[in-house]
Amino acid sequence: MEARRLVWSVAVMALALAACSAPEPSSERRSTSAGSTDADTPPGGPTAEPGGPSVVPSAAPSGTGACVPVADLPGGQVASGPATDDPFPWDRPDPVVAEGFDAGEIVSGGPPPDGIMPIDQPCFDDVSTAGKWLEPTSPVMVLEVDGDTRAYPLAIMTQHEIVNDVVAGVPVVVTYCPLCNSGLAFDRTVAGIVLDFGTSGRLFQSNLVMYDRQTRTLWSQFTGDAVVGAGYVGTTLERVPTSLLGWEDVVANVPDARVLSRSSVPGRDYGRNPYPGYEGNGDGFLFRGPRDDRVGPNTRVVGLGTDRDPVAVTLPHLQDEQVVEVEVDGAPVTVWWAPGQSSALDAATVDDGVDVGSTAAFDPRLDDGTMLSFEPIGDGTFTDTATGSTFTLLGDAVDGELAGTRLKSIARDDTFWFVWFAFQPTTTVVPDPTG
Repeated sequence: MEARRLVWSVAVMALALAACSAPEPSSERRSTSAGSTDADTPPGGPTAEPGGPSVVPSAAPSGTGACVPVADLPGGQVASGPATDDPFPWDRPDPVVAEGFDAGEIVSGGPPPDGIMPIDQPCFDDVSTAGKWLEPTSPVMVLEVDGDTRAYPLAIMTQHEIVNDVVAGVPVVVTYCPLCNSGLAFDRTVAGIVLDFGTSGRLFQSNLVMYDRQTRTLWSQFTGDAVVGAGYVGTTLERVPTSLLGWEDVVANVPDARVLSRSSVPGRDYGRNPYPGYEGNGDGFLFRGPRDDRVGPNTRVVGLGTDRDPVAVTLPHLQDEQVVEVEVDGAPVTVWWAPGQSSALDAATVDDGVDVGSTAAFDPRLDDGTMLSFEPIGDGTFTDTATGSTFTLLGDAVDGELAGTRLKSIARDDTFWFVWFAFQPTTTVVPDPTG
């Protein structure tokens, strides 16, 4: 384990010696703590084969066809608050720090702010167009707001990590941290002001640290908390539930989804995985957090709940059972798994990753309070034992007595155990490793 962690650290730090595509202003120096600086990594992030580091060269332009800009979609024209040119927190003598937060645990991951370039002007393809390059098991992050469904291929998200989007008129920030496999989205309106988010180049517990361009406050991607900076410290962004699915499930269940286009940023080799070999071996680049040996650090878990009652369902257990019933924050939750999604962090090509499958979590109660119990059918769908109705992985009943019913989705984190425990150290583990 220590050898694998050393390989990853050496690989990523070696790439940190490469030049970043964007020059770095003097006010944007990076530091491994409050004061020291280090060099840059390429915008695509680190690349390491299991045997050592390698650099993925840029490929010929991809995705240069027409797509629909977000501003041309219904409700897509939203004005953000004015950006600031104030110093970043690490260049301030006395930045505000959230109560109980140790700002010294924020470290540089290598790139400068926005060295891993966010997508600020996304454009979208329809499912048919996106299907020309996506494979059935391609990993995709999906969210839905008021009937408007968006899909964000992880082949794109691994290279940008942040998309500032507007869905059904709601400004959202869509984020993916490859080091944690955490695909999360948040409402980016705070106190009536629409914020734009960028990548700070920093990590906290191996997790992406975002910043807002309006105040240059630093935010934890895993919690949505503003932790260091200025005006918004102490604020938590409102979570928008997301799912990580295989492309085939998107096509089957939401054929009218709008799919983030490669043309949003032409010229990238979006088929390549910047993090080959990380699945099962990463164990947290620059991770400084607490560890817990109840579960292997690189084991995937489905994380549920808040600080009051967090629960982690291990993926191997969920893969065996396919349906696991748990209680979270005093309420019942049904957690599902189905095969058909490649890991974005395994093979040299995203689509060739090992099949880790897709998860879902729902409130099993109907609007009238009726409690349902579910069983897997075996084809990526599920049935409730009372009526025999069939539900999709997105929680929609497509036949039987309950056809037309939609289960309430529960926010969850498909992530690695070392990350979940670092942020939720009081978590319950399912199954109980103590027996």
